[in-house]
Amino acid sequence: MKRLLVVVDFQNDFVSGSLGFDKAKALEDHIVNLIKEYHMNGDEIVYTMDTHTQNYLETYEGAHLPIEHCIEHSEGWELYGKVKDLLQDCLCFKKPTFPSLDLAYYLEGKEYEDITFVGVVSHICVLSNAIMAKAAQPDTPIRVDLRGTASADEKVHQESIDVMKSMQIEIIE
Repeated sequence: MKRLLVVVDFQNDFVSGSLGFDKAKALEDHIVNLIKEYHMNGDEIVYTMDTHTQNYLETYEGAHLPIEHCIEHSEGWELYGKVKDLLQDCLCFKKPTFPSLDLAYYLEGKEYEDITFVGVVSHICVLSNAIMAKAAQPDTPIRVDLRGTASADEKVHQESIDVMKSMQIEIIE
């Protein structure tokens, strides 16, 4: 049985762009090493991309987070650094909001040894997608690797870890 690695929204705008933060940059080496390890072991890797259109500021999310980011086909929308080349042959789930329904539907009925999440931002998209995976795979260990995820807000980051633990999502320190 294969393991699954899910790389969440490791895009320029979340790492070095309009919503970027220093801790996100520091994740790159660990995420790169995980991708290489999963490739070498013949395990599966998928990734998500936050994907918005030019009218982002007119959307519900845009009204509540009025910072343009991840506008499809912009530089900020592209995957960050070395991760971009490593994920080019992996399945991508573009998503217009925090969790990906398509990812959850994809996971339904599949069998994995475990599913591990890395990426950004821990308390928003990583959290929401891990919960969706838990719903799609209730008997599969769902894990979040803290060496591969972060938030600009350390307090909310820690709170999200506590919430995930309470939902039986395993936290890898």
